[in-house]
Amino acid sequence: MTTTVTPPPPETASVKKEKRSRLPKSARAGGTLHGGPIAYAILIVFTIVSLFPLVWTAIAASRDNQRLAQTPPPFWFGSNLFKNLELAWTDANLGEAFFNTTLVAGISAATVVALSTIAGFAFAKLRFKGRNALMLIVVGTMMVPPQLSVIPLYMMVAKLDWTDQLQAVIFPSLVSAFGVFFMRQYLLQALPDEVIEAARVDGASSWRVIWHVVFPAARPAMAVLGMLIFVQTWNDFLWPFLVLTQSGNPTVQVAVAGLGRGFTPDQSLIMAGALLGTLPLLLVFAVFGKQIVGGIMQGAVKG
Repeated sequence: MTTTVTPPPPETASVKKEKRSRLPKSARAGGTLHGGPIAYAILIVFTIVSLFPLVWTAIAASRDNQRLAQTPPPFWFGSNLFKNLELAWTDANLGEAFFNTTLVAGISAATVVALSTIAGFAFAKLRFKGRNALMLIVVGTMMVPPQLSVIPLYMMVAKLDWTDQLQAVIFPSLVSAFGVFFMRQYLLQALPDEVIEAARVDGASSWRVIWHVVFPAARPAMAVLGMLIFVQTWNDFLWPFLVLTQSGNPTVQVAVAGLGRGFTPDQSLIMAGALLGTLPLLLVFAVFGKQIVGGIMQGAVKG
């Protein structure tokens, strides 16, 4: 005797909609996840801890040197903030230092992003002899402390007669092993081989593939890398301090290092210079941070 099994009737759109409505909002596609009070408390604590150094810098910049030396230290703003900021701006010639640092960081970030994207594409998608060995060499350079290259790099700059000139800071920062590795890892997943093959079939040359295929696909990672290199170059101190100490056009970090010199360093003036040197980075991230995060999320969804 044969038993016939009748399959269940297919679910209609109204049945699916009703089942979906029974799910909690956080379980639906596109639903917003809400954290509990413990999660919010942890986030608040981490936010306070992260903002405390910046707030303390502003508080110290608003006081005088005598008040900062007292115990306990001040935990609220004083009345000398704008006075100290103006004094730090004029004493350290921060206007010219901001221009120099913006020029150095901008050129370095743009060049590193372009070269790292091209090299990352080559290591990720092109097949050539010695590719893995070259990639190991690139990654290996990341393990060498940058302080070890200071002496030979300074000797090279001195032979080129670039000491006390901005090109001595710009040229050593035009390439980044981390940037090549970062873009390679991103393009391995974000750029399908089929897209490159389709461009090749259409007759696109290698440079046209890079310009019309690789750069658009790598735009989110390029924005992140550009921000990282800009911040790193802006905050760089050791190498600019070694090659620009005698010039009249130092970078921001070198200019701030010259504040408060004397038998008793003026800590409030130093803090005012540090605050001025930090504000441009906060402004850049406030303007472009949303676009960078949005680009990362867009690239993640597309991938």
